[in-house]
Amino acid sequence: MNEQGSKKLQIATMEKLERFDTLRGKQVQPGEFWDLVVLTAVDDNQREAYELQISEKLERKEIPLGISYHVFSDPPGAKIGNGGATLYSLQRLEDIYGKALGGYRVLLIHAGGFSQRLPNASALGKIFTPIPLGDPLYQMLELKLAVFVDFPKHMKPGVLVTSADCIELYSIAEDENIRFDRSGFTALAHPSPISIGTTHGVFVLDQKEKSVLADMEYRTCLHFLHKPSVKKMHENGAVCKNQDSCMSLLSDAEFVYTDSTYYVDYNTAMSLLSLFREVGPLGCEIDAYGDFLQALGPQATVAYTNNTVNVTKQESNLVEMRQKIFHCLKGTPLNLVALNHSKFYHIGTTTEYLFYLTEDPCLRGELGLYKVLGYSQNFSCKVCCAMHSDVKPGCSLTPGSVVEYCRLEAGAHVGGRTIVSGCWVGAGLKVPDGTFMHSLCVNREGQTCFVTVAFGIEDNLKKSVGAPANMESLNLFGDSLVECLAKWGLSPESLRFSGDTSSCSLWNACLFPVCPDMRDSFSLTLEMLQPGGSTITLPPGTKLMSLQEALQCKNLEEMLKYRKKLMEDVKMKKWS
Repeated sequence: MNEQGSKKLQIATMEKLERFDTLRGKQVQPGEFWDLVVLTAVDDNQREAYELQISEKLERKEIPLGISYHVFSDPPGAKIGNGGATLYSLQRLEDIYGKALGGYRVLLIHAGGFSQRLPNASALGKIFTPIPLGDPLYQMLELKLAVFVDFPKHMKPGVLVTSADCIELYSIAEDENIRFDRSGFTALAHPSPISIGTTHGVFVLDQKEKSVLADMEYRTCLHFLHKPSVKKMHENGAVCKNQDSCMSLLSDAEFVYTDSTYYVDYNTAMSLLSLFREVGPLGCEIDAYGDFLQALGPQATVAYTNNTVNVTKQESNLVEMRQKIFHCLKGTPLNLVALNHSKFYHIGTTTEYLFYLTEDPCLRGELGLYKVLGYSQNFSCKVCCAMHSDVKPGCSLTPGSVVEYCRLEAGAHVGGRTIVSGCWVGAGLKVPDGTFMHSLCVNREGQTCFVTVAFGIEDNLKKSVGAPANMESLNLFGDSLVECLAKWGLSPESLRFSGDTSSCSLWNACLFPVCPDMRDSFSLTLEMLQPGGSTITLPPGTKLMSLQEALQCKNLEEMLKYRKKLMEDVKMKKWS
């Protein structure tokens, strides 16, 4: 990436952040901002958590006032995916606003899910993950609102669909604006290495249209490829030549345009809603990208509806539902806004979270994160990132670590490549390198208790086996789960898995002690991490919980109360 291009992106981003800051806590005027902001949630528990946090943000004046914020949880029953959540949200909005919805500009942020790859966000949501930016500090919600701050003014009524764990940065000419004023779908397209295209959506452009080599171009998309192979990208003409590398942040000779956020005009959205009302409960997962966008463009065919390679769980009616969507959208335009000077970041895993907040100089420079981290200018070295935390004198935080919503007593140490979230770390305690630790407040038998979960940063919480007898193939902290149990004085037969025992994973393994005190919860779990130590002995009658089970009985009010008090203490300390 050339230095001039990076600086240009940084300046454009800073301008957006400054514009958003003028709206934080202010009553926005009609046409100045979004009319409606919608978050999706996986269930009613998550919806309640999101609504509570939005209410607190409004009270603290951290987000614009005078607009409606909604949270819609998926209906009970089979999983419906983010595509199903889009359709269900449209239904809820029309039920609330009726024909008036035809005059509104809606931001729809997909925020549902249990965040198994970034479990510090599992309890309160990825959209509320803190970012070392702004005063008061941003969470991902504020960052999404800031990055898209210019969109509503140049958008016809409709819906902008985006994801909670992605950051899209771009710069365009000063006299230009991204306009969402065409019928059908209009998608943002980012120049990306071909290798990135294999895990994202890729647009096939009409090569007859001559590129003007500008920061932004409006292009026609012939059809959309969902997570295609390199061979398929070449065969379909999706690969572009980098004619002027200084116009792009890419140095690759060849690249593809990948997807991120898209707009649907009101009439097209209503066509999809009519289909949804017609078919009734979905009964299968629909992808808001693969299942909608592949139906668009003049070269789209129904063939993709039978391709289930990227489907996690295939329901019997999936192909039929895809075909109905295809015929509903057939002939609908897919307009592209090719952002030739843009970057797309995904922050949805523990390794991504650590890398972008403590190591990557690019995002740090483009967002100006270094200012909040206490530096006067950008830098290339690793740092520690402490957010909303009360760190007492004598503590040591190793570069490459993230500490959020924590109290660290004197002499505490946090190792490198480590995430400590929502914890009360006692004096002198040492958290090993490469560790993830997160404390949750839970309700148990009418009592308020605490559970601290711990995993290795590289551990795969989603990997599952079909029965407890096969747990040896699950790895925790680099060792087999069976070996870990032996070290903790537990037998494989005694380990309980919560929920569906035909799917056993670290996510639902009941490994972590329930304690009446937050500090004791952390220290007891920390004992389990000590290498080569003696077998630990749990207090008699100690109940063990999984992260899955802790989330099901989490005490939202107490978790938010803890955060609120902590943030007040940090603020008082800052000004004292």
